Amino acid sequence: MDELDRQILDILRRDSRTPYTEIADQVGTSEGTIRNRVERLVSEGIIERFTISSRTGNIKAMIEVSVEVNVETTVISEIMAAWDQVDFVWQVSGEEDIVLIIDAADTRAVNDLITRARELDEVENTKTRLILDEQRGQSI
Repeated sequence: MDELDRQILDILRRDSRTPYTEIADQVGTSEGTIRNRVERLVSEGIIERFTISSRTGNIKAMIEVSVEVNVETTVISEIMAAWDQVDFVWQVSGEEDIVLIIDAADTRAVNDLITRARELDEVENTKTRLILDEQRGQSI
């Protein structure tokens, strides 16, 4: 991955719907080069998916999950990633092992996800933080 790839990724992180012609103008190359680069980044797995960010009026939250020491966190993460209303599942270092980023319709839905996580035998503890506000960083 070179500097041009990084510039393309930076633009797509801000808006994954940016037309290739606009990206080409911003980075000073041709639309065909951008198209080929994006296709390669996708095929190499560097770009995993194109997604959106929205303001739905829903409740966004982080559910931090601690699991037993001998548990493979990848397996638990894959289970949780399949749940509705889960946007991201991160395996993290620190006191907790997994963090779910959720976008739920209401507090009842948040509570249902907390309960669902706690019902897994491997889960020892959860902590939940409601996301009150969200600001975009420069790299997004």
